[in-house]
Amino acid sequence: MVICLVIQQKIKMKQVIFKETGLPESVLILEEVDIPVPRAHETLVRITARNINPSDIMFIQGRYGITPKLPSSAGFEAAGEVEKSEQYPKGTRVIFTAIGTWKEYVCVPTAQLIPTPTGMTDEVACQAFVNPVTAYGMLETSGLQKGQWLLITAGASAWGKLVIQMAKMRGINVICTVRRTDQKQALLDLGATIVVDVQTENLGKIVRAAVESGVDAIFDAVGGEQGAKALACLKIGGRMLVFGLLSLEPIPLNSGLLIFKNLTVEGWWLTSWWENLGQEGIKKALKEVFTYLMTQEVHVDVQEKFGLSEFKEAVIAYQKEGRTGKILIC
Repeated sequence: MVICLVIQQKIKMKQVIFKETGLPESVLILEEVDIPVPRAHETLVRITARNINPSDIMFIQGRYGITPKLPSSAGFEAAGEVEKSEQYPKGTRVIFTAIGTWKEYVCVPTAQLIPTPTGMTDEVACQAFVNPVTAYGMLETSGLQKGQWLLITAGASAWGKLVIQMAKMRGINVICTVRRTDQKQALLDLGATIVVDVQTENLGKIVRAAVESGVDAIFDAVGGEQGAKALACLKIGGRMLVFGLLSLEPIPLNSGLLIFKNLTVEGWWLTSWWENLGQEGIKKALKEVFTYLMTQEVHVDVQEKFGLSEFKEAVIAYQKEGRTGKILIC
């Protein structure tokens, strides 16, 4: 009597991880692991496209609001196809966020999946949530109305371009900052009212010449001295929403300015705003943002695409000066 033993070999997948925080080019490595098995409330997704956001880099460096549980994969936002689910048919295209998307497969809570609109490419879908919804959410939070003035820092960023386009649709005047003169015209073409090169121009002087009383609101993505200079441009009773720290330096707040101009400075985080929306608010936000993207009333740019195994090249491309579009890992 012959007994045959069949040993089922688990299917492997590639993922990019880091075992310690630090510079991405120094700490990220590629490894092979077993494809995860979804629990009852989860869906297994095969990832087809990811984009690199500033939050991804800060997370790897240990500078983000979420502390990585090491070892950890990188990346927060992606698009993919359902591989195994109790709710969605296999092959259903989805958009989602998760901690660690720089891998071939991931298990995501089924309730957090967003079906990809028909006709939306993976290149758009993988960047259809974080920056577009942040731009939309900040405008909603600000309460700015037609004819009012908004100042944003990091105007040439993917987020900045989206704010400019959405604000223009609402009739809001946008002043934005850049660090290179050759970035100006593209932002003016998108709908910015004024673009200031902070390397060569006086932000306060230009703002006062345009709107003597000061701007109604500021969205700051930079922090540091640039954030402080922007704050001085607010009108009496103005409001600054701080959501980024690209300079990696805190804003040196002028207490006298805050007191005598009755200014408000508050933090804004997509995660917190989203959690407080409720189901109806979420449906409204997604419908409006996805409609903007599908009708190309608001568009997103892609600079270069890399394979998962080319993650080092992708990080280098992301860090290049003069980049005008997103770096994707597909």
